[in-house]
Amino acid sequence: MTLSRRKTLAILGGGAIVAAGGAGAFAVTRTPDAAIKPWSAAGGYSEPRMQALSYAILAPNPHNRQPWSVDLTTPDQVTLFVDTDRLLPHTDPFGRQITIGLGCFLEVMRIAALNAGLAVTFDIFPEGELSDALDSRPVAHCTFTKTDQPRDPLFDQVLHRRSLKEPYDTTRPVPAGVLNSVLSAAQRTKVAGTLEPEEIAFWRELTRDALRIEIETPRTYKESVDLFRIGHREINTNPDGIDFSGPLFEGMALVGAFTREIVLDTSSMAYQEGLNAVYANTDTGMGYLWQTTPGNTRADQIDAGRDWVRLNLAATGVGLSKQP
Repeated sequence: MTLSRRKTLAILGGGAIVAAGGAGAFAVTRTPDAAIKPWSAAGGYSEPRMQALSYAILAPNPHNRQPWSVDLTTPDQVTLFVDTDRLLPHTDPFGRQITIGLGCFLEVMRIAALNAGLAVTFDIFPEGELSDALDSRPVAHCTFTKTDQPRDPLFDQVLHRRSLKEPYDTTRPVPAGVLNSVLSAAQRTKVAGTLEPEEIAFWRELTRDALRIEIETPRTYKESVDLFRIGHREINTNPDGIDFSGPLFEGMALVGAFTREIVLDTSSMAYQEGLNAVYANTDTGMGYLWQTTPGNTRADQIDAGRDWVRLNLAATGVGLSKQP
């Protein structure tokens, strides 16, 4: 059956779960209520797989594309597919970031299922994989079975997690013990981090340069701009992509000062102010962590995503904010 893929998680074999919108804290006068509904709806399903999926759709993913669909035809199993209409051919030409996002989805689903007394095992890319593209073949067969394993305490942070897209507070250093606590959440990848001032300066410069390259490359920048969701109406209509909400953007959009056409004009004030805003994020990081995998296979990418969201949840639990 065909279901809307903008506002629902497509479930082959029947049923639907409302899909996630932008990250959850909208302290604004005009709230995109439809887009943030998944946070209040999560956990409201009696069917165990639907219950776990209602949390999984809150997982972080590149450009908030929510590139997932699932098949529930087989009892006690979820088959995950990538929605090939939601890839990022310019900013993510090999589908690496999308695959990492699918790993985040799988891990949140597993954590949520375990909270309900169910273990989930994964058969990753059971029909094979392509290293240079994603296609219609299944990403994972996920099998649910009863278990007496203890719940994962990271579940408590699923509804609170977000990927910060704001400057950091440079007056508040990160305690070393807190960073180590976050790093301990990883299970499948090698992780490390730093709080050393000289190393922080290096990572700030590297992340600024990486972001600058993406913005100054016309095709990658336009792909992102095309996914801008400006103001609560656009966010509610298409609760995916890159949200620009709040009184500032609502007001600028209302008077025509913030449009896709304007921000694509590299000579415009909106473009320059946008650069300043994103550089304020890269230039204020107060600690850095990184993951490494044995290779760059699809399975490695899935593992990277599973650990990425674990690190994000662990950071949330100790009062830290994290962005990729």
